[in-house]
Order: sequence, then structure tokens, then C-alpha cells
Amino acid sequence: MATPLAYQEHLPAAPSWLNKGDNAWQLTAATLVGLQSMPGLVILYASIVKKKWAVNSAFMALYAFAAVLICWVLVCYRMAFGEELLPFWGKGAPALGQKFLTKRAVVNETIHHFHNGTVESPPEEPFYPMASLVYFQFTFAAITLILLAGSVLGRMNIKAWMAFVPLWLIFSYTVGAFSLWGGGFLYQWGVIDYSGGYVIHLSSGIAGLTAAYWVGPRLKSDRERFPPNNVLLMLAGAGLLWMGWSGFNGGAPYAANIASSIAVLNTNICAATSLLVWTTLDVIFFGKPSVIGAVQGMMTGLVCITPGAGLVQSWAAILMGILSGSIPWVTMMILHKKSTLLQKVDDTLGVFHTHAVAGLLGGLLTGLLAEPALCRLLLPVTNSRGAFYGGGGGMQFFKQLVAAMFVIGWNLVSTTIILLVIKLFIPLRMPDEQLEIGDDAVHGEEAYALWGDGEKYDPTRHGSLQSGNTFVSPYVNGARGVTINL
Repeated sequence: MATPLAYQEHLPAAPSWLNKGDNAWQLTAATLVGLQSMPGLVILYASIVKKKWAVNSAFMALYAFAAVLICWVLVCYRMAFGEELLPFWGKGAPALGQKFLTKRAVVNETIHHFHNGTVESPPEEPFYPMASLVYFQFTFAAITLILLAGSVLGRMNIKAWMAFVPLWLIFSYTVGAFSLWGGGFLYQWGVIDYSGGYVIHLSSGIAGLTAAYWVGPRLKSDRERFPPNNVLLMLAGAGLLWMGWSGFNGGAPYAANIASSIAVLNTNICAATSLLVWTTLDVIFFGKPSVIGAVQGMMTGLVCITPGAGLVQSWAAILMGILSGSIPWVTMMILHKKSTLLQKVDDTLGVFHTHAVAGLLGGLLTGLLAEPALCRLLLPVTNSRGAFYGGGGGMQFFKQLVAAMFVIGWNLVSTTIILLVIKLFIPLRMPDEQLEIGDDAVHGEEAYALWGDGEKYDPTRHGSLQSGNTFVSPYVNGARGVTINL
């Protein structure tokens, strides 16, 4: 039977190696991850903070999304996924030329060797062009910086943030990405980080806490009372984040295959379980369910499943959801209040708990629960498995622990150095005069222009009509518009 026209080779736009289904899914997954940031976290941040910080918080996320993309294609993609420069870093180079972007995608350094030097697993070569892979990986880099921003909302100097984004991307994110994903020493050792529990969430949580320490706290009045200005819009942002996670974990296998289906299902199972557990704990200890608490529980579930989404069974996803809805709840609601250090550091949105704690928890649980048959679908190391499945799985848990320590240590040191260098030229924290006012002082803009928000009715400013020396409201004679006589 003849090959259908749609599947025939049509050079040069559809070469023999191109799988249109994989390419379509990868671009869709990348778009879903992009929507998590822009507009997802832009909306979430703008809504979850005090009204006076809505514009600034949204702008920090918006700026990071754009700045990361330009840095990514100029140098950072190949620092994270290119040829090896150091065991933890790739050689930086542009990803802009057509010869590079139109060829078949390949992650050069993901070839894996046995101890004797023979090839155990060839490099990953997805069935679509490099352009799709470059964009997909950009969306992961962008959301990492935006998640980090959640720790310093409401007081970081916007100019310092603008300098921090490219520097942290270059000197921190690319190191973790190359080490764990791009063929670096942790990848070669066999550490499992399916879709960024360490590369994205543990790093953003630790870097966020470190940045919060060096930037300093919000005003005392803001720390004591920081209500969300729009809870319903906050839920819309959270919904984009949740639904976008299907691209986050579903796109990680680099193909529309069985592993991506398992990952999408497990992602949603864990998030739902975690949300319900967090909400239950809120009801038990505080007497009522909290919408913000539910969003936090959703977030910790999504983060926790990420390191092993395509590698654990769905019953394990429920177990991970139970733990991710309870352990970060305890660290945030109980331990945080008893820790002198955590009380001193003003982590605005609790990114340390929702991302660092949940990401570490997910990475360690993956070391326990990774199922051997699922591991064979994806992982380059033969006989990879969690500790609960025996056969050397205990070593996997040890590898996960060591990798976590590396990510934590690197982010503590690199974030500190970057911020101290920036501080030499730009103050990290806004002056108190700006902190008192908020968006209007920083951007000359306010989130809502609603009459009645603390101002008196002024007929000269609200559309009244002048009649002689007096102002007459256009509404005094009844409703404006068309009157229908029935």
C-alpha cells in the first residue's frame, strides 16, 4: 500500500528524520510551559500580592521571560546543552544560525558510557529540528527565574532585578542544567531528574531564599499584612500553571510516547492529591479551608512529582501527593515560625517551602519509587531503579541526595556572589520612600484605576457636564442609553 501523502518525505521542509507528531507535541508542550509563565505567573503574582505591588510583581515576571529568551539564544542554550567545557558546564555559543536550528535535534553530551569506556546509551536525538528543542528548553529556564522572583517581590530594586536575571541564568541555571541534563558529571553518574525537580525547583527555591536574605525584608507593615488584591484572578493564574504542567512533564521525554502519557497522568494525580491534603490540614488546624492554601498545595504537588513524573507508578504519585501536601505544610506553617533564620529571611511567597522543600522531597522519593520498567523507557543507565525495588536501588537514593547537596551548594554560593557584585553598582532593595508608595513610585503606574479607591468624588474628574458655573452629572435624569417602550 502506498504511503499517505502526509507522511511522505518532502525535502527540505520535511526531511526523512522529521516526525511531525513529535514535533507538533514538542511545540505544544513548549507553548504550555510558556503559558505557565506568560501569562500564568504574571497573573498569579499580580493578584497574590498587595494592590500597591501588582504592577511591579507582574513586570518582574514579564521582564524575566523576555530577557531569558534573548540570553538563551545568544549563549546560554549551548552552555546548558552543548559541548562540554567543564564537567558541570558547556561551551557557550549562539543558537541563532539556520544551519544549527534546522538540523535534527541532538543533545551532544548525553551519550552515556559504561565504566570500561564502551557506549551504554547513544546521545538523545529527537525526531524534530533543533529550533523546537531550543525553544522548549528556554521555557524551562524562564520559569525558573520567574519562580525565584516570588521570594523577593515587594521590595527588590527593579534595576537590580534586571541585572540579576541574565547573570543568574549564565552562572547558576546553566550549570545545573548541564550537570543533570546536558551530559555533565551528575548525568553521567546516573542521577535522575526527570523534568527539573532539581534543575528548576530546588535551585529556584534555594536561590530565592538566598536572594531574599541579601535583598532584605519588606516594610514591617507589608510583612505583617500582605493580602492578595484579587483572589479570583489569582486562581486563574494558578489554573494556567496547573494545566501548563502537562507540557512541563509531558514534553520531557522529547517525544509523544508512552512515557509522556504516564507523566501527564501522574502530574495531575499528584497535584490533586496534594491540594486535597493541604486543604484538609488547613481545615483540621485552622477550622476553614483556604484558597491560598489550596494553591500552595497544588504547587507543592506539581513540584514534587516533577523529578519522577514519567518514572513512577500512579499509586506512587498518590503517595507523593500525600507527602507533598503535608511535609511542606509542616515546614511552612510550623517549622518556619519556630526557625530564627527563616523568620529573619523575608521569602515573600514562601518559594523555599513550595519549591525547595517540595523539589528535594520529590527528588528523594524518586530515588525510592522509580519503577524499573518505566526507567527502561527513558533513562540511559542500565538497571536504574528506586531503592524500594532492590537491585542496587539504594545507591540511586544516595545519588539523589548527593546531587541535591550540589545543587543547594552551587545556588547558595553563585546567587550570593552575583548579588554582592550587583550591590557594588545598584542598591538591591528599594528605598523606604518607594516601598511606602509601591507601583506608582516605581513605575508611575497603578494596577487599578477605580473611582472610590480612597479618593473623593470630584465632578471635574469624573465625566460631569458643565452648565454655566456649575457641574451637572450626566446621570441625574435617569439611566443613559436606549429606553424601550413595551
